[in-house]
Amino acid sequence: MKKVLLSLLILSISLFATVTNEEASQKLIDSNIPIVDIRTPGEWKETGLLKRSIPIMLFDEKGNYDLKVFLDKLNKAVDTKKQFAIICRTGSRTKLLADFLSKKLNYNVINIKSGIMYANFIHLPIVPYK
Repeated sequence: MKKVLLSLLILSISLFATVTNEEASQKLIDSNIPIVDIRTPGEWKETGLLKRSIPIMLFDEKGNYDLKVFLDKLNKAVDTKKQFAIICRTGSRTKLLADFLSKKLNYNVINIKSGIMYANFIHLPIVPYK
């Protein structure tokens, strides 16, 4: 009986993990949902950061990554039991990461699908990276 209940609990948790794909918006910024910017420091300096976003680099300038380091920083910066958003330059990196985080770790992730480029284009509040 305990095994059946545990199996149902695990199944229900995996059913609730989702990826939501949406564009950057003022509504998202105002929602208080954490926004994690996974770009490189060079990219942050070039374009700035979406207001309220948390910079945590995933891929370096050469395309290398350390998933353990990234996940450690992510789990310290946001409550991954709750929904959070991720943003990159155009949405390519976050699409891959959002799928992984949802399917493998059961996180509820918002993939900001057109990235900081779209956020800049529609004049959302951008702050300089320091």
